[in-house]
Amino acid sequence: MCLFVAKTAFVAGNRIVSSVIQSVACLCVTVTLFSVYVPGSRSGDLKTKGVAMLRIITGLLVLIACSAPAFAQAAKGVDKQSERVRDGGSDRTPANNGNKTDVGAGRGIDFGSGKTVEAPPLPNPYRLTGRRDVIITAVQDLMRDRKLVVDDSASRLADGIIVSQPFTFTKGAVVAQADLSRYAGVSAESARAWTRGRYTLTVEVQPIDGNTANIAVNAKVEGRTDGATGAEWTTLRSSGLAEDQFLESLIVAVTGAPPAGRNPQP
Repeated sequence: MCLFVAKTAFVAGNRIVSSVIQSVACLCVTVTLFSVYVPGSRSGDLKTKGVAMLRIITGLLVLIACSAPAFAQAAKGVDKQSERVRDGGSDRTPANNGNKTDVGAGRGIDFGSGKTVEAPPLPNPYRLTGRRDVIITAVQDLMRDRKLVVDDSASRLADGIIVSQPFTFTKGAVVAQADLSRYAGVSAESARAWTRGRYTLTVEVQPIDGNTANIAVNAKVEGRTDGATGAEWTTLRSSGLAEDQFLESLIVAVTGAPPAGRNPQP
């Protein structure tokens, strides 16, 4: 930043000096033209007066031509009062904003000022409007749509608890590390030779009244390593992504609209 400001000030200073030199040179030329003695008769010969007038007009044209670059340079450069690059300039072509680089074709680096802000995670448990039996059916249907198999032996539908069987969401040593880091708290320092990742969802529907219920979603995330002793599954701390994705899809399935602040899913 300091280098940029110094460079801008240097360029602006060169422009100002150049403008002053041009103006002084033009002034000298004009004064010289005006001060040239024009011989002529005292009777006011028309030819002599015409030559004198032509020289005066020529001097004025030279002064205007030399002053134009100085005025053009004054529209650019660094404003000494605000220490900012002026927005003015002589370039007014379509889609070009001259020196104004925050928008348009001349846009500079904005360091992500227009970047889309990620929505905060949904509350978990989430208060959802709907009858308890309708929500339980929606949970089962959503699990099937997401290729999750309901574990009938672990689920207790009468108590509003639905448990899925482990779902493998990533396979292969190349992508397992990256995928696991999204769904679980896996740091690069504690990285292992992960080969697979899976999670098990547990959804609990707790009725509040006849038309409202609290929905709690918990994910058990596991990572697998293949070593000399065989495959080993390690339980990892969930990042909350699996729960948030399932909750959002469940809200859309029950209410027909995404939660506040979320865009409709494709």
